[in-house]
Amino acid sequence: MTLYRNLTIRQKQIVWAWAFLTLPVIFYGVIRFYPTGSAVLISFQDWNLLGERTWIGADNYIQLWNDPVFWKVFKNTFVYLLLGTPVSLVLSFTIAYHLDKLRFLHSFVRMLYFLPFMTSAVAMAWVWRWFYQGVPIGLFNNILAKFGIAQIEFLNSTSYALPAVLAPAVWAGLGFQVIIFMAGIRSIPTSYYEAARIDGVGWWTVLTQITLPLLRPTIVFIVVFSSIGFLRIFDHVFNMTTNNPGGPLNATKPLVLMIYDTAFNSFNMGYATAQTVVLFTILLIVSLIQLRLLRSA
Repeated sequence: MTLYRNLTIRQKQIVWAWAFLTLPVIFYGVIRFYPTGSAVLISFQDWNLLGERTWIGADNYIQLWNDPVFWKVFKNTFVYLLLGTPVSLVLSFTIAYHLDKLRFLHSFVRMLYFLPFMTSAVAMAWVWRWFYQGVPIGLFNNILAKFGIAQIEFLNSTSYALPAVLAPAVWAGLGFQVIIFMAGIRSIPTSYYEAARIDGVGWWTVLTQITLPLLRPTIVFIVVFSSIGFLRIFDHVFNMTTNNPGGPLNATKPLVLMIYDTAFNSFNMGYATAQTVVLFTILLIVSLIQLRLLRSA
């Protein structure tokens, strides 16, 4: 106590700051940083989850580099990212932009859009899986049959399987992004729009010169958040392709599903953690690039 009394006000503030930060630091050290370090270590070992760990150096990464399935899965993961992120961004902004102008039943319609985000991903995936079934069960193929169009094997086609899985994933996250966009739109001072209205500025100029530039922080957040989600996509793929995990010829298999399959079906934990390290590196690089590009735009 004597030592504490002799401290300056600035030093006392630092002591109290670290006192309050101690618990979060310990939490992240034990829950976050330690498992991450362990994963990196295991990626250089051969381990079947039950036996002894054997140090094998970079063999897991060499195997990963020469694995054609990994490169197929790697491509799928980026297809999810490059298709899902811009589609969900444009759709969510368009919905939020028009929904913000709606006055009748506004809260009810907003709730309807947000409802899929609160729904279990497993239940949602199985409902969409039912939609994709053939005649007379599947909704989409029944609609096609009414117009005399041949039915499509959505989940059993190397061409249609990935977009078919991506569609419900985009739909599921749409409500959250709509709410965030609406919050961003409503945070823009109305004085800007009033000045534009007085000057007779058209809606397109208002949109591109006022709304979108002032929504840049919101767009950065949604793009990064959405990108991480699509890079980590798992639930929809796993539940919509349970009969053939990853779809025909791994057409829909993302990296997270490959990690799951390697770890808990093949019990090759070293190889699985090497894949996890690669995924972590991809997430980190993509997030940093997006933050740099969008903030400097």
